[in-house]
Formats: sequence, structure tokens, C-alpha cells
Amino acid sequence: MKILVIDDDKGLRKSLTLILEDAGYPVIQAQDGNEGLAKALSEKPGIVLCDVRMPELDGLGFLDRYREEGGDALVMVMTAYGSVELAVEAMKKGAYDYIPKPFSADEVLLTLRKAEERENLRREVGRLRDEVRADRRFGELVARSPAMTAALELARKAAPHDSPVLLSGASGTGKELVAKLIHRESRRHDGPFVPVNCGAIPETLLESEFFGHVKGAFTGADRERGGLFEAAHGGTLFLDEVGDLPQPLQVKLLRALQEGEVRKVGGTETAKVDVRVLSATNQDLEEAVSNGDFREDLYYRLAVIPIHLPPLASRREEVPELARHLLDRHRARMAVDVDSISPEAMEYLLDYPWPGNVRELENILERAMVLCEGSRIEPSDLPEQVRVPAPQGYLADPGDDLSVKRRTAEMERHLIQRALDRTGGNKTQAAELLELSPRALRYKLHDYGLKD
Repeated sequence: MKILVIDDDKGLRKSLTLILEDAGYPVIQAQDGNEGLAKALSEKPGIVLCDVRMPELDGLGFLDRYREEGGDALVMVMTAYGSVELAVEAMKKGAYDYIPKPFSADEVLLTLRKAEERENLRREVGRLRDEVRADRRFGELVARSPAMTAALELARKAAPHDSPVLLSGASGTGKELVAKLIHRESRRHDGPFVPVNCGAIPETLLESEFFGHVKGAFTGADRERGGLFEAAHGGTLFLDEVGDLPQPLQVKLLRALQEGEVRKVGGTETAKVDVRVLSATNQDLEEAVSNGDFREDLYYRLAVIPIHLPPLASRREEVPELARHLLDRHRARMAVDVDSISPEAMEYLLDYPWPGNVRELENILERAMVLCEGSRIEPSDLPEQVRVPAPQGYLADPGDDLSVKRRTAEMERHLIQRALDRTGGNKTQAAELLELSPRALRYKLHDYGLKD
């Protein structure tokens, strides 16, 4: 740990430097408070030993200025007068400890080592607190892979600010959970969190749902009604599958975001709204912008902070912990005693490609908990598609799995792999065979955990 010695007594500076260097400490010297302040801020020492009595800027003045400038080193004052009052005053101003003059080498080194031990303990406690806060912050989300950890750390950093966040990733990767995490860690956490699936509302009702309507605005509007923006006032509006918004509503959404106000359908007056917008998509919105399907100005308004959530296939090291977390979460709700997964069953879970991501894992585990006759999930409790992967890929009999989304994802992954095999891994040629842009192919390679 580097130490800065500030004293106007040249002889004391020299002797103290020899004591410290003999003990293995790197030492910087300053002959007065002003020089000491400059070196403390530029050299970033771990400990500062500062004399109280100095011309121009004394020890107490140094403490005031150093703390004002954001200095966080341990400061210990030295006083030749044995004045308890001065020592107390210095500690009130932020000094960590004091050393009375004259002092021996042993006294100085003992005081420093005690300070180091206390500081190391303080840092360790801080680290543990950060870990506890991170566990609480991540909540339902498990992050062990570098990609997922980076995504959640970015979400944590974005949370305190009102900047819009665009979450991208395949269905089932946890985009809404991350949006809730951002809301929970924001200054709006006491306000409402209003989620809306943009692809689930009929196009004819979208404008009314977003902005509300006045009585008589259209057939069936028998009373005035507020929209989602008003419902989210003071909180967060989460636009899931924002890529499904039709062009006319994209224009009106952009205007609402730019001006911070909305107008009800059929109304003439505008109302101010204070809303933070988070959005999510499983599409490549950059590609949609290139194709003219999504407005470029709206994209840049929504994607101030883009966060991509990787698919489960690319972070399989998280499967065991995710599985345990899901078991714990559902055990009490389902009133079952299933509390573990056999090593053989876990092997199947690790080998499965998870086209439906975490949502599919949760679905399969809940099914297994219902079928399980003991306290441990065995391979026989898992569905056939997990135990016996289809040898023909998407062409095989889907069995009980009739999900269009999952089967389409399997087909897409299979076709991409075949195109890569046929072109010897040449992504440009593969993109041409697949009739995709190179950017869209890169996005899908990442999503499906294929080697990029």
C-alpha cells in the first residue's frame, strides 16, 4: 500500500520515509499541505500521514480540501503537541487515526498495520454487501455465463437513469424479468410497472389502449377511458414485442415519447405524462429498420441502451442452478416434496438445446414435478423430446410438442447449420443461401448458440 508523508520538517520526512521503506511500503513525500493535496489527488495513495501544524495549509485544512475533492485514502494526522483536542478535531473532519510525536518506528508500523487490517475488513464487508445486493437485485434471474452476467450488470447500471432500454433476445430468455429488475432498481420503483404485449392487441384497438379515448370516440366507447401511458404515469411502461407495432402507431408513439404528452382518441386536449419506457423484441429491429418495417427515428429513441439476452443454449452452465431455483420456487406453490434432480436427469437437461429457453425449462420441470413419484426428478419424469432428441432435427415427428414457435426455431436452426455446412462455414455465402442479410445471420447465430 502506497503511503504519502506530508510534513514541513525535512528531517522527520526523511526518517519516516526510511522507516516505511524498510517495512516494504512505497513512499511519496510532500513538504506542505498544498503539495500534499496535489500529490494525494494525483498519486492515489492508500494511506496519508499528515502533520497537523504546517504553514499555509495545515493538517485540518488539508483534510477539508481532500474530502471535498473526493479523496478516499486513510488519513492519519501527526501532532507534536500531544493535543487531544486537535486529534479529536481532525477525526471529526475525517481522519482515520492519529499518531502523537515523538514516536518510535514500532509505534508507527503497529498503527499502520492495524489501519490496514481494519480497512481490509471494511472492504471485505463492502464486497459481501454488494454480493447480497446483487443476489437480491437479480432476483429471479440466474447469471453465471459471461454474456448473461454482462447483460444484467448493464441493466443494473441503466436502472437509476430514465434512459429508454431496448431488451432483445429470443422468446423465453427473461426479457420481462429484466425489465422488472430495471424498474425495481430505478427511482420509479414506487410507481406502477405496466406491461403490454404489443402483438396481442388488435390493431384497431392499439391507439385507444395506448392513449385512451373519450366517450363517443367510436362505436362502443360509452365512457371516457385512460390509456396505458396514463396508467404508467410516474412509473414504467414496458412494451413487449415492440417490433409488432404497425407503422401508424409507431408515429404516434414517437410523438408521445418526444413530447411527453398524449391525446385521447376523439379528444382535443393533450395531457402530460411522466413515463419511462422499456421495450423488448425477439426480432432484429436493425434489420426491420433496413427493410422499412420499423421507423429508424423510433428505433433510436427506444434503443438508447440496448441489452441483448443470450439464449439458454449458449449458457448451459446456468442450467443446473436455474433448475434448482425453479424447483424451489414451484415446490411450495405446488405442495410437492420434489427437491432435487438426479445426475442422470441433469445430464439430459444439459444436453438438450432448449429452443424455448428458460420458459421451456420451467415448463418441463413443472411437468416433471407433477409426474415425479419420489423427492427426486429422474429421467423417466422428463418428456421424450428431452430424453430422445429427434435424429432428423425439425423433420422428425414432434410428438406432443406442437408449439409453432419452438418447431419454427428448430427448423431455422437446422437450416442455418446446413447452410454453414454447405459453405464450409462461410457466413456471407450462407446468408445468401438462407436469403438473410449478414447482420441477421450473425444475430441468429448468437441466438441459437451456433459458432459465430
